[in-house]
Amino acid sequence: MIVRIMGEGQVELADSHFAELNKLDDELLTEMESGDGPGFRRTLHALLSKVRELGTALPDEALEPSELILPSPDATLEEVRDMLSDDGLIPG
Repeated sequence: MIVRIMGEGQVELADSHFAELNKLDDELLTEMESGDGPGFRRTLHALLSKVRELGTALPDEALEPSELILPSPDATLEEVRDMLSDDGLIPG
């Protein structure tokens, strides 16, 4: 699966990593619902770090269709709220 991190580029991730990423996504959703700004910031950075760690960055010139788009590391809680669907950022 191809994942785009806004403002950074694309990463290719194996589907086998989504269970691990879903845990962070669930945490992020809970923090957003409760308005926990510091928790949101910490978990967003953990989620993006895990995607970078588990994935393989695609070259900048590669323009593959992204199946998932994640917010940039400096996105605000409000911006990410606008991005969320009922399933969170990572499809379950």
